[in-house]
Amino acid sequence: MLKNQGDKVAISFGNDRITYGNLLAKIDKFADLHALDKGQRAVIFSENRPGWFYAFYSIWKKSGTAIPVDFMATASEVAYILKDSTPSVVFVSAAKKADMEEAIAQAEILTQLIVIDEYDQFEPQLVSKEDFPQPNEADTAVIIYTSGTTGSPKGVMLSYANLIANVTGVSKLIPIYSENSRVMVLLPLHHIFPLVGTMIAPLNVGGMVAISPSMTSEDIMGTLQANQITIVIGVPRLYAAIRKGVVDKINKSGVAKKLFALAKKVNSPKFSRLVFGTVHRKFGGAVRSLVSGGAALDPEVGNDFKTLGFEVLEGFGMTEAAPMITFTRPGRVRIGSPGEALPGTTIRIVDGEITASGPNIMQGYFNRPEETAEVIKDGWLYTGDLGYLDEDGYLYITGRKKEIIVLSNGKNINPTELEEKILASPLVKDAGVFFHEEQLNAVILPEDHEMLASEIKDTIRTQLIEPLNNSVSSYKRIMQFHITNEELPRTRLGKLQRFKLVDFTISTEQEDTDDTEVETSEEFQIIADFISVEKGKKVKPGHHLEFDLAMDSLDRVGLQVYIHQNFGIEIEAAQLSQFSTVEHLAAYVAEKKTKMEDGKIDWTDILRERVHIKLPVSWYPTRLIMRLSKVGFKIYFRYRSKGLENIPEGPCIIAPNHQSFFDGLFVTSLLRTRQISQTFFYAKAQHVKLPIVKFLARRNNVIVVDLNKNLKESIQKLAEVLRHQKNLIIFPEGTRSTTGSIGQFKKTFAILSRELNIPVVPVSIKGAIEALPKGSIFPRPWKKVQVEFLQPVYPENNTYEQITNAVRNRIVETMDNKATS
Repeated sequence: MLKNQGDKVAISFGNDRITYGNLLAKIDKFADLHALDKGQRAVIFSENRPGWFYAFYSIWKKSGTAIPVDFMATASEVAYILKDSTPSVVFVSAAKKADMEEAIAQAEILTQLIVIDEYDQFEPQLVSKEDFPQPNEADTAVIIYTSGTTGSPKGVMLSYANLIANVTGVSKLIPIYSENSRVMVLLPLHHIFPLVGTMIAPLNVGGMVAISPSMTSEDIMGTLQANQITIVIGVPRLYAAIRKGVVDKINKSGVAKKLFALAKKVNSPKFSRLVFGTVHRKFGGAVRSLVSGGAALDPEVGNDFKTLGFEVLEGFGMTEAAPMITFTRPGRVRIGSPGEALPGTTIRIVDGEITASGPNIMQGYFNRPEETAEVIKDGWLYTGDLGYLDEDGYLYITGRKKEIIVLSNGKNINPTELEEKILASPLVKDAGVFFHEEQLNAVILPEDHEMLASEIKDTIRTQLIEPLNNSVSSYKRIMQFHITNEELPRTRLGKLQRFKLVDFTISTEQEDTDDTEVETSEEFQIIADFISVEKGKKVKPGHHLEFDLAMDSLDRVGLQVYIHQNFGIEIEAAQLSQFSTVEHLAAYVAEKKTKMEDGKIDWTDILRERVHIKLPVSWYPTRLIMRLSKVGFKIYFRYRSKGLENIPEGPCIIAPNHQSFFDGLFVTSLLRTRQISQTFFYAKAQHVKLPIVKFLARRNNVIVVDLNKNLKESIQKLAEVLRHQKNLIIFPEGTRSTTGSIGQFKKTFAILSRELNIPVVPVSIKGAIEALPKGSIFPRPWKKVQVEFLQPVYPENNTYEQITNAVRNRIVETMDNKATS
């Protein structure tokens, strides 16, 4: 499975170049860490890294069975796999060690725990001249846990013969991989698709793999260009994102649009590569194949890549087939089809269902002979997918017989697993989970029909849905739930008819909340109309202010002021969260009101109310620290900046995107000394409790505000800073990004800009999340951090939304341009 190619590079990771000789030596070193016996099992729970490779092959070196586990799985999900597989050894990264220790405790097993980071260092002096031992092809090579129809994950046992069938198919019989291949490792290796496609296959033929540090566009493009990648393995969502970035740029240029249309008509790869040479060079200039799997590729995406001169090879398969059943041959692409049968694999259609047989079909499910027998019948794997073969042998998928939900990123979700968790609650009589409008939905029939509908929804939200979402992986979270008083659609035998749930939910919600049948008060109508305009959606009596209407703290301030202006009621913004529904709020207003009008929220009046504020005095050491910080950042990071001249004379709002704890310092350290003393931050009151922190705040241009208890007064304080002709730094996202992508902007800064006629300077911060990711303690050296002050946005006669969108779009466009430049 792995031949010693000596000094030839096997793995590229950042600046490290790991040769085959070095790789095999590191595998030997990892193998010395454990005493696996033949057939014993070992788990790998880690992010992609060279140590992942060393751990995996060290398991094979000892004739053990490797069990890769999703490093984003929760402790309870990992515990299930540990209890089911009882591994003798567990490899874990330092970042996931705590989760693994919790999982081991939950599973109540004894196992050897090896922290990969302690042995992962690059040691170029280590060299082995030995070849990797040849395995017994009948032995179980890996067990991959995948969601099944019973609601709990099943371990798919794949032999070396199963894997070799796939590797041989795409190297010797379909010449995709060769010793000259350079493959990017991007997708998590616990999936069988990237495990075979980006590790086992390329290293088997003597090629090279390059591990992308992350899935950010900067790291992907950097890996492509630095390593002259020839094969990219990805999921449809990745290709859709890349295609969008390229096509959006093309659409901005009239000449480029005409060339794109011409290339589509000419339909010549050679012509397309010539015309779009710049695009190919951004990919490193050597990409021959874009391989898509894990879910169906949008034909429009495939066609656009074809027009750009790339060949997208799509496959169809499943973990149980290790993983390929069909694969597109180079030069024989038919957009919309995942290709022809893998050499050695036979496909037949049984009652519309795709079935397959061949040397790639799994040994079975670990310790589950009955469930194995349900999908493998007389040597044929019943895939659960519906489709047909055309006269040329191309497969076309028409639907899914089984109920596993496949997201666009290739993640599998078993709705039965989530339904079982929901049905375990005494609050629920029946439930169904389905996928609609790119979100997981649940429709719930409550056990108690006597409770008010609004109370039922609030109880289920707080006691069931929120705890459930906190206990599962992020992609398994229920994003919308619906309450019904009707029986869910089921067959005579009691089987849930999941395909009917979308229409069922829509129809029952329309019946239950038909406005003509619900008598509402005048107070409700006035409040509902206001919220409807603010949030852009129809408001119903049973809607929850936060869960259904997504009203944030600023929205609540607007509602607070609106109620005061139109009903004469003083109500704290925080108090609004105590009303479970709009109907309850309206009832309170009806009882307490001293007047009733129907006006509009007036931020001009709010900001006209002056509040007393003593501005902190800028401390000289602060300015000195800022100057030294700039020098320190340039030494520690690859720190670059531009656009300082875009900060206007007079007061302004500086609005950066938010990626790291250092962002405020990144921005302020670039300002001129005079600007530093004139620039203020705000800090939340809960973060400024200790006396020493309060002391430092008073001497470091920090305005302390209480956003939870009195956001109205807090905004008025910020307005006073600007009235004193000072600058104000506001992070519109309100919190740091966990992925580097830009979140939604809150409109606080836009209100201040519009009402005080103050310009806003958007600031693009890129690379800070790689330098100091959320949750990290120590910054990572030599990371590229770029700060750019953009052209100011002047309020003029624009609305708050227009100002907010203009600032956000300017930052997004700059970030996108950097990602593709």
